[in-house]
Amino acid sequence: MGLQNTKHPKVKQANIPMLGLDSAGKSTLLYKFKYNDTFLTIPTIGFNVDMIEMGKNFTLTFWDVGGQQKMRQVWCNFLENADGLLYVVDSSDKQRLEESKKEFELILKNEFIKNVPVVVLANKQDLPGALNAEEITRKFKMKKNCSDRNWYVQPCCAITGKGLAEALHKLITFTKHSSRSKETGTVFKEIKTP
Repeated sequence: MGLQNTKHPKVKQANIPMLGLDSAGKSTLLYKFKYNDTFLTIPTIGFNVDMIEMGKNFTLTFWDVGGQQKMRQVWCNFLENADGLLYVVDSSDKQRLEESKKEFELILKNEFIKNVPVVVLANKQDLPGALNAEEITRKFKMKKNCSDRNWYVQPCCAITGKGLAEALHKLITFTKHSSRSKETGTVFKEIKTP
């Protein structure tokens, strides 16, 4: 018997910062993605990071960064190697929607994420008066603010998981075809999605 050298397929990785105001539901969403379960969460001081295998040879690394005012000052540190952005909005908190929109627009101006695809999660759809995806799209001026990149707005509920499969599918589609996703040093050619 001899030794056989078998080649392992390369694993493609994508870094996904999860940003949004405090109490938008980022940590609840991350745990729902990872464990398909609901956990009692506390406000994130700092960040949580979790790798989730998304089928054969593709891994998403989620960076769930706290959304308190002090933490927003360091969000730019998580954008440098981003392959996609997941921005979470509490679509039922109408008093803070303008603040959330302003923070979103600041993120999009960062040079590190120029042309990086964006998925906005309109979370808390289970609550009365929550704005739907069309209303969030208009409120956040998605067509104008994201004209240089692929983007998508997905209504969802972190507690029930409704809408999360669709959001993940869109995120995977965007990041797999992004020129910024990494495969052990290989740069992928960008493919525009419709």
